Amino acid sequence: MSVYEQRRKNYLSRLDKESVTLLFSGEVKHKTNDQFYPFTVNRNFYYLTGIDEPNVVLMMIKKEEETLTKLYIRETTEFVRQWLGAYISKEEASKLSNVPQKHIHYMSDLKEHLKSMMQYGRARLLTTPEVLYLDLYQPSLTLKPIGEEDFADVIETYKQLTVKDANKHLSYLRMFKDEEEIKEMKNAINRTNHGLQQILLNLKEANNEQDLASLFLRETSMQGSKDLAFSTISASGKNATILHYEHNNQPIKKDGLILFDLGASSNNYSSDISRTYPASGTFTERQKELYNIVLDVEKKAIEQATVGTSWVELNKFAKDLLAKHCMDIGLIKEESEISKYYYHSIGHFLGLDTHDVGHYSLNLQPGMVITIEPGLYIAEEEIGIRIEDDILITEDGPVNLSKDIIKEIKDIEHALK
Repeated sequence: MSVYEQRRKNYLSRLDKESVTLLFSGEVKHKTNDQFYPFTVNRNFYYLTGIDEPNVVLMMIKKEEETLTKLYIRETTEFVRQWLGAYISKEEASKLSNVPQKHIHYMSDLKEHLKSMMQYGRARLLTTPEVLYLDLYQPSLTLKPIGEEDFADVIETYKQLTVKDANKHLSYLRMFKDEEEIKEMKNAINRTNHGLQQILLNLKEANNEQDLASLFLRETSMQGSKDLAFSTISASGKNATILHYEHNNQPIKKDGLILFDLGASSNNYSSDISRTYPASGTFTERQKELYNIVLDVEKKAIEQATVGTSWVELNKFAKDLLAKHCMDIGLIKEESEISKYYYHSIGHFLGLDTHDVGHYSLNLQPGMVITIEPGLYIAEEEIGIRIEDDILITEDGPVNLSKDIIKEIKDIEHALK
């Protein structure tokens, strides 16, 4: 059984019987005139198929004792072949997904197959389903769920279907990474490391934040990363106190720090790493003092990321320790004041999305991959520091997948020489 067959089996085991699931790979979004945005595959679809291609539909039928999986792809015309190149073929789709080729059809057949399915007695397996699962996840109120709009007429026509959310089940399954997923994430982290090494080699000569962001993009692309995991943050001085600063267009302050939050990808799996470097090549005493506070909290928070620990406990541990250190150096007088200089959580799930799906109400369990990323953001001193690593939760304790990316002061200063 292939990894995608196993994932589909795990997904179907959670569903109601007499149900059909429709998942859509997504479309290429129009940008302007004859230009389009780069295609980004729906992650739930990709998780179950391994296919990174627009306009493909996955159908999974669950009966009392049997299941059936089908794929619907675009048919390549001669015009398409000449102007755009061939779409994915039935043979290629079958090889990637392990859906038998006889169950792969063209998109032109989809509506007719649905119509036949909804008529009693047309086939032994394809009897009328009672539940329709769609990916109803909405990342924002302005975006409609994938598939609901495309098949609104199906929902309207077959009112006997109860519509349920497939993402509820897939977001649970995707929390637990299998060996193939860990392999891809390690590869993404390795590419990120190469990019950061280029930044270290060129940091002292760089004049603008964009110089270094561009270096990272170039190096990770050369390493095979199709795209970045997310928009790079290359923030100098006070800009580093803005959590999601992405302008990357300001001059670098030579006596200040530069905060990088960045990640490469590998077959749609993300890495997410933060590092903070001195633009001059060496940390000042004040920068060392603050950097070592963040580093100590990060290391100890990683140690706390054990099986059974809750996100609430992990967040509290990191925030309390950060507050204690800041009180020790006189930055704050009371624990509650730490929120002025640290205003985000300790981490998040990582996987096919950088901020991956998952249930934060669950305690940490083996197979989860999370980030640990404490920080200090002192606007009045124009200092922002964040250190972030990607952590695999195992029965034997947390495993730092990004341990080879240097973060000790002595190692950073040595690299900058």
